[in-house]
Amino acid sequence: MKNESFVTEFVLTGLSSNPNLKLPLFFLSLLVYMVTFLGNLIIIALIRMTPGLQTPMYFFLMNLSLVDVLYSSTITPNIMANLLSAKKTISITGCAIQMFFFIDLASSEAMLLAVMAYDRYVAICNPLYYTVFINKVTCIQLICSVYIAGCLNSLIHTSAAFSLPFCRSNQINHFYCDFSPILKLSCKDTYLNEMFAYILAGSIEVGSFFCIVISYTYIICALFKIGSSRSRIKSLSTCVSHFTCVALFYSPLFYMYLRPISAYAVDQDWMVSVLYTVIIPMLNPMIYSLRNQDVKKALQKEQQKVIFSVKKLFFESDRPGKMLASVICNQKS
Repeated sequence: MKNESFVTEFVLTGLSSNPNLKLPLFFLSLLVYMVTFLGNLIIIALIRMTPGLQTPMYFFLMNLSLVDVLYSSTITPNIMANLLSAKKTISITGCAIQMFFFIDLASSEAMLLAVMAYDRYVAICNPLYYTVFINKVTCIQLICSVYIAGCLNSLIHTSAAFSLPFCRSNQINHFYCDFSPILKLSCKDTYLNEMFAYILAGSIEVGSFFCIVISYTYIICALFKIGSSRSRIKSLSTCVSHFTCVALFYSPLFYMYLRPISAYAVDQDWMVSVLYTVIIPMLNPMIYSLRNQDVKKALQKEQQKVIFSVKKLFFESDRPGKMLASVICNQKS
């Protein structure tokens, strides 16, 4: 160990080493980030300002949009900075902070999707007891539990990764600080760290996924018992957006993390990582705004208000000038 030099900073390989692709990738990343940021903020603002959306389902949706904004902000700005920078280094502390928030928000989103599935289960299978089981206090308790559990999971993951000494290469073959590529740089055996972190992550992610599967199993059984096809379709429509987000979120997540670290391959995982870190936070508000009728109606009302205000401002903006001109003319006369 005396002849080994220890790592003090990391170098991220980034999205591409081709200099001709860096500028196009930067503008593409900037466009995706702006759409993600604005789309999720619009969802949050709509739910806060619309009285008809003050329900538990939309309270959870507002938190999902908040998580997506923070989730995207943890990764995408760093991607854009590395695309324009010749030196793609990141300190060990900065890398640990990025990993902490990334795992924290990813875990929180997984559990939040499970909470939203439970909300749909109670609403469809036990509608008479919905206000008893899903009230304001329960919603706050569920959200606080999600954030606390996500923070603890992330803290354990980050501690398991950065308690190891790094004395091999300092180059991370990824565009952000992730758990698997960080462990590849350690000069010690990482088996225990890997197993401990993956057991915890698996219990949260797989547990959340099974909660979703169980909830939707009961929902589907309840829908078959509904006699009216219109009521069945109406009940099912409240779950389509959520189910689509679940499929988009868990498919790449299971592929990336529920496998041994020896199966990690940069060339195969690059596009999957971009999908769940950059693209999915952008798609979630689109899915809910396009598939959810209540959100669409609220968005149309706000658009009409904005158009009306602009028209009123445009057509009445010259009235003060005309009044001032008439006053001046009257004084001169």
